[in-house]
Amino acid sequence: MNDTSRADIDRTVAGQTVARRFLRTVADHGSETALRWKEGDDWVEWTFDEYGEQVARVAAGLRAQGLQRGERIVLMLRNRPEFHVVDIAALVCGAVPVSIYNSSSPEQVAYLAGHCEATLAVVEDQGFLDRFTAVRDQLPDLRAIGVVEPTDGGDFTYADLTGTDPIDAAGSAALGTPEDLATIIYTSGTTGPPKGVMLSNLNVCWTAETLRLALPFEDYRGKRLVSYLPMAHIAERMTSHYQQAMLGYCVSSCPEPGEVAAYAREVKPHLMFGVPRVWEKFAAGVSAAIHADPEKGKQFDDAVAAAEPIAMRRSWGKATEDDEKTWAMLDDVAFRPVREMLGLDQLEAAITGAAPIPPSLLSWYRAIGVPMSEIYGMSENTGPLSWAAERIKPGTVGVAMPGTEVALAEDGEVLCRGGHVFVGYLGDATKTAETVDHDGWLHTGDIGELDEDGYLRIVDRKKELLITAGGKNVSPANLEAALKTVPLIGQACAIGDRRPFVSALVVLDVDTAPAWAKQEGIDFTSLEDLAGHPDVIAEVERGVSEVMAQFNNAERVKKVHVLGEEWLPDTDVLTPTSKLKRRGIHARFESEIEALYG
Repeated sequence: MNDTSRADIDRTVAGQTVARRFLRTVADHGSETALRWKEGDDWVEWTFDEYGEQVARVAAGLRAQGLQRGERIVLMLRNRPEFHVVDIAALVCGAVPVSIYNSSSPEQVAYLAGHCEATLAVVEDQGFLDRFTAVRDQLPDLRAIGVVEPTDGGDFTYADLTGTDPIDAAGSAALGTPEDLATIIYTSGTTGPPKGVMLSNLNVCWTAETLRLALPFEDYRGKRLVSYLPMAHIAERMTSHYQQAMLGYCVSSCPEPGEVAAYAREVKPHLMFGVPRVWEKFAAGVSAAIHADPEKGKQFDDAVAAAEPIAMRRSWGKATEDDEKTWAMLDDVAFRPVREMLGLDQLEAAITGAAPIPPSLLSWYRAIGVPMSEIYGMSENTGPLSWAAERIKPGTVGVAMPGTEVALAEDGEVLCRGGHVFVGYLGDATKTAETVDHDGWLHTGDIGELDEDGYLRIVDRKKELLITAGGKNVSPANLEAALKTVPLIGQACAIGDRRPFVSALVVLDVDTAPAWAKQEGIDFTSLEDLAGHPDVIAEVERGVSEVMAQFNNAERVKKVHVLGEEWLPDTDVLTPTSKLKRRGIHARFESEIEALYG
């Protein structure tokens, strides 16, 4: 565990801003590769020197468009190099870049751009531009909209921004202070209208330092990662943008999240962050491929079972010489080929977060040699609150990050204090006061437990606990994590608030379910077809009964409805990072839910 104090980190980051840290990185890493992206089948890249030159030119271009210190500029771009440039260039100008989700409807664009009073916007293409122009009359502060891809619309282009003489970036950045806002992160709106989380340069620099101390790297130069999650989310923004700007990573941009597996095979990242659904899909693909041959599937499962306890001892530095020999043998014959096939064979840190991951899946990854660990935090503390890269305890989210104080309130709510706690919610002093108390403690809204070693276990969201008709408080997240360990189940949503018992909607896994059905000789034409097949339903129910045995009778899922329509991120049922939108799920599947209680 890291015993670095808050005072230590405060001293390290004193006076820093993101823009000045970026310019220092450019000076230190000039000729090294900074950003990579694909044009067709070919990779194109910029060095840090080239990245810095782009920033200086775009900053000058933004100034020419009238961008002033303290003003907000909205960004609506997929994961591509221009995002990094425009964001840092805005900071060099002393402005505040605000990234919004690419799925935002015109109405959401109007709300978000209007709420932060954006004066400029930079969007990717005509499709994104159309969503702004549809509501431009509702945005009196918005002076101009720029477009990266060539189009007939827009007030200026990315080429216009880079066509100006470069600004004195160092001189401009020197005017900024740690207290200036670095960004505004809008919450995903699962419990109401999105809130604007104001993060200062101090918040971001402080968090980057605590992550630097917690990561298992001896040297950060040239560490590779794939950027694929939305930049509007704090996890991706910290991992592939701010940390890259300050530590000198090499970032490969993947504009379509669904292609991350293919990108990983090419990039072979050293660091990878993924929400649980990403890791579940990786594992399901492996399982489906290996279990196509039942004998090989059993051999692989036996190897995993033998390796799991050894992997845990290795994680804690307690592996014996015999353990190491056994694991090396299993790795040679079973695991290394799988990691190489996935492109995860050079990973030094595999991190899951944003939603709970089944402990058994985390242990599975550890067993096959992927250094998986679970992180916990939220936008309001600039991302990470607790984590342990090694010495993990599956089912927990690690220990307090370096310099971070973690405590539990009387009702079990997780509290934290540190230099990463946000400035406040934009335009909502009342909600800010409810979230951060006068002693500086951030109230997370999550219920947790701390063990004797300081490891934190998240029980559930305070607002998401199900209260059955019998008055029993039930954690849906724990039930859903258990349900997703059933091989045929890819996604799950527990139902039961004010109901006589707990039920669930479960979605068939798109990889495992068809493979199992073929193995069983079941004819089908689609996943939806499979969801109604009596043999599939019986196998799902058998698995549900098995995993529910660990819960008491009042908590157990008694009935399930099997669905064959995959739930996709950024829809009415999932947030962009695959968190459940419970209200949306209840609305879309109202008749199926009522049938469970009919």
